[in-house]
Amino acid sequence: MPIRRTHHTTAPRTSTRTARTARPSLKTRLMGGGHKTRTTPRTTRRTPGTTTTTTTTTKTTRTTGGHHSATTAHHHKRHATMGDKVSGALMKLRGSLTRRPGLKAAGTRRMHGTDGRNARRVY
Repeated sequence: MPIRRTHHTTAPRTSTRTARTARPSLKTRLMGGGHKTRTTPRTTRRTPGTTTTTTTTTKTTRTTGGHHSATTAHHHKRHATMGDKVSGALMKLRGSLTRRPGLKAAGTRRMHGTDGRNARRVY
């Protein structure tokens, strides 16, 4: 039996961390930035006596958020009946209880009469 106590050491722990790349935000995607434009590589063609080098680059065009007019357009509303208000309130309640924001928004639009029903009326 050894007089001294031996201490066994293990190899140092190394954590393997995977680097995640963040996705571009919606604003970045709509504004058109954040991505690198791909350019075609330079090609050199050798003909007897002369050398021609062609380089092509791509131009990034930015699009703005949308069409903005000087005057505000009138939003078409219909007269919401009491039945529309009640069913819209129930839709809104059901959407908030089931965590469905689209259904909640649809209930709000039905209550206000801006849900688009009876919108294609041709006189």
